[in-house]
Amino acid sequence: MKNISDFFLALYVRVVTAVRSEKGQTLVEYALILVLIAIVVIAALTLTGQKVNNAFSNIANKLGQ
Repeated sequence: MKNISDFFLALYVRVVTAVRSEKGQTLVEYALILVLIAIVVIAALTLTGQKVNNAFSNIANKLGQ
């Protein structure tokens, strides 16, 4: 859990630093988009991970027969 919090702290520091300069505005927008995409992907994998695993297990079992 510490690695994740360190990652988000480092990302926050970079975003705040970039916000202070006008040149970094686009960088901040891209960083926020990437963070949003990462959250959505993690949530999707968490919610569907077991179902996908079960589907592949069923396929592997039927191929092994």
